[in-house]
Amino acid sequence: MRITRRLEFDAGHRIANHASLCRHLHGHRYAIEVTVNGSVVTASGDAEQGMVADFGSIKALTNKHVVEAWDHAFLVCVNDTAVIEFLSSIKDHRTVIFAEPPTAEHLAATALQILEKVFTAAYGERIKIEQVRLYETPNCWADATPE
Repeated sequence: MRITRRLEFDAGHRIANHASLCRHLHGHRYAIEVTVNGSVVTASGDAEQGMVADFGSIKALTNKHVVEAWDHAFLVCVNDTAVIEFLSSIKDHRTVIFAEPPTAEHLAATALQILEKVFTAAYGERIKIEQVRLYETPNCWADATPE
C-alpha cells in the first residue's frame, strides 16, 4: 500500500548558470510530496491500526528535517560565492548552501537522502520511502526515487 503526504514551503533560489530568467534571484512556493510504501498495520489496539503510517507522523518528520530548514530561506549553490557573500551581509538571514545548484531535481534528491535516514530511524524496515516529489511551480516538478 502506498500513501503520500504533501507539505508546502516558500524559498528563494537562483540557478547561476541558467540561460534564462532563473539566473536571477527569485522565489517559489514549493511543495514536497513524500510517498511511502508498506503494509497496513493490523495489530489490534496499535495507534496506527488500519494505516500504513500516521499522516501526522510523516508530516512531522518531513517538516522537522526538510521543510523547517528550507522554509523562508535562500537556497544557494556553494559555488555561487557572490550571492553567498551578499546574503551573509544580511543579519540573521536564512541561507542553505548546497553542493549543487538548487534545482528541483537536486532538491528532490537531497530531500530523499535526508528522509530515507529519518524514516529508517523512525520505522525501521516497516515502511520505505518510495518517492519524493518536489514541485518548484504547480506545473513543474522532479521525482526522486531510491536506487
